[in-house]
Amino acid sequence: MEYRIERDSMGEMKVPADKYWAAQTQRSLQNFEIGGEVMPREITHAFGILKKAAAIANFNLGKISAEKKDAIAAACDEVIAGKLNEHFPLVVWQTGSGTQSNMNANEVIANRGNEIAGEKLLHPNDDVNKSQSSNDTFPTAMHIAAVLGIEDKLMPQMDALIKTMKRLEKENEGIVKSGRTHLQDATPIAFSQEISGWRNMLEKTREMLKAALPGLRELALGGTAVGTGLNAPEGFAEEIAKQVGILTEKDFVTAENKFHALTSKDDLVFAHGALKALAANLMKIANDVRWLASGPRCGLGEIFIPENEPGSSIMPGKVNPTQCEAMTMVAVQVMANDVAVGMAASQGNFELNVFMPVLIYNFLQSVRLLADGIASFNKNCAAGIKANREKMAHNLHNSLMLVTALNPYIGYDNAAKTAKKAFRENISLKEACVALGFLTPEKFDEVFHPEEMV
Repeated sequence: MEYRIERDSMGEMKVPADKYWAAQTQRSLQNFEIGGEVMPREITHAFGILKKAAAIANFNLGKISAEKKDAIAAACDEVIAGKLNEHFPLVVWQTGSGTQSNMNANEVIANRGNEIAGEKLLHPNDDVNKSQSSNDTFPTAMHIAAVLGIEDKLMPQMDALIKTMKRLEKENEGIVKSGRTHLQDATPIAFSQEISGWRNMLEKTREMLKAALPGLRELALGGTAVGTGLNAPEGFAEEIAKQVGILTEKDFVTAENKFHALTSKDDLVFAHGALKALAANLMKIANDVRWLASGPRCGLGEIFIPENEPGSSIMPGKVNPTQCEAMTMVAVQVMANDVAVGMAASQGNFELNVFMPVLIYNFLQSVRLLADGIASFNKNCAAGIKANREKMAHNLHNSLMLVTALNPYIGYDNAAKTAKKAFRENISLKEACVALGFLTPEKFDEVFHPEEMV
């Protein structure tokens, strides 16, 4: 491998000749050989956006020349497009402020910008990082990545699954089945009502995510090192928020209190709480689906789900609810990530939080897993759910909890005696009720209509 010599304030470093990064990135690469989990590409993308926005803001405020602004912007466009991903090699497990990832962006953009300009025009600190600090750029990248992930990746998949649920509701109108509470038979429910519960879980958590977005739209940029805005020109915070909004076509604003923005990560904790709520609801939906589809002969068997692949290496013909299993594993991971996010956010010491890389790593993994998991579950399972009408009808009419309809006519205690006799002697509710003398056969038929109990 060929190398070139790069220099920083600590001296010289050998850097691979074909890479745009420089000395500080190389030091981090060598000093933090931990885990291998590379900083999320969403953060790389967000750095491209904020560095371009900073260059435009600095130019508009008379702090850099048009030539420098154009060179930075051109390099940033390549970062945003993902063309320079191989030049962002640093792992999550580095400095807790994300300083090395900020410098990685500064160095790559400076070197690529100089290459585009055809001259040594840009300095990573003096130009690309002008009016900024790692302490306000990394929190800003976190918020940009979080908003883009939730709005552009996760919410569209949630909307698609909600649309599927609405279709299933309509298709299954009029089908009445046995309800279940405590995993025991309960009073009847329309299958469309059961599906509506799933739908509303998704709608509710979507509103929770929507409620979390305003806090994530607040950007720390302009606070620089400790929140005072040292070395940032007047109006920079507002101008860069405006430019980030233009580049992303989203409504970003400058954080009102930069001291809060640098040290507190409560907006991300709040948003991840909504992600955890979504994960909890998806766990329940996926479990309902796989239990309702259990069988095919020895389970509930009330619905059919798509058969996508063989389910066993030893049992021929076995097919498993694999999409439900994948979805529930995603839910477990997201709920575990919530612990890491909360603990990392609690580590704000004085003017800075120094657990930011691990926080955003877990946050963005949750967004990514939920978006992908919902898309897979929708396409490969939910969209193909079919009611087993015959089994639903069989279970409905054999449910002892239909006796609840008799409460107004024979009272709770007598209804309980009827149900227990029917269960004990394996006879119908009608036979038990008549045998106990509570109702005549004709009166029983007159008042007992399971389909009207929903």
